[in-house]
Amino acid sequence: MAFAYPLTGLVTIFVLVVYFWMALQVGRARQRFEVPAPHMEGPEEFLRVLRVQGNTTEGLALFLPALWLFALTIGDQWAALVGLFYPLGRIVYARGYYREALKRSTGFTIGILSTVVLIIGALIGLAMTLAGIAI
Repeated sequence: MAFAYPLTGLVTIFVLVVYFWMALQVGRARQRFEVPAPHMEGPEEFLRVLRVQGNTTEGLALFLPALWLFALTIGDQWAALVGLFYPLGRIVYARGYYREALKRSTGFTIGILSTVVLIIGALIGLAMTLAGIAI
């Protein structure tokens, strides 16, 4: 049986790989800055790495449902295209934030815009579905 949303599935896997990479960075930062688990405090460099992973966790709670609702109502290709910007934005966000807290905004903006477009698109798609309008 063929999977009906392969592109959205690939974007989902990509997001999970990026998130896993961020979690590994926290582990590496714990070793580098000698911050044992479960401690959540340490030098600023450690806190920035920790915050990248934490902020991404928070963002996934919005992004993943929005991505899949968009895919189900608007379509796989469009969801994947818009959704691809989220993990790319998260990478830009992480790389900037790791260097300096003030360098995180470009990546954050890319990711949040992707999420907002997905949420709005999913709302439109759901409204059209409820109204019986074919997409």
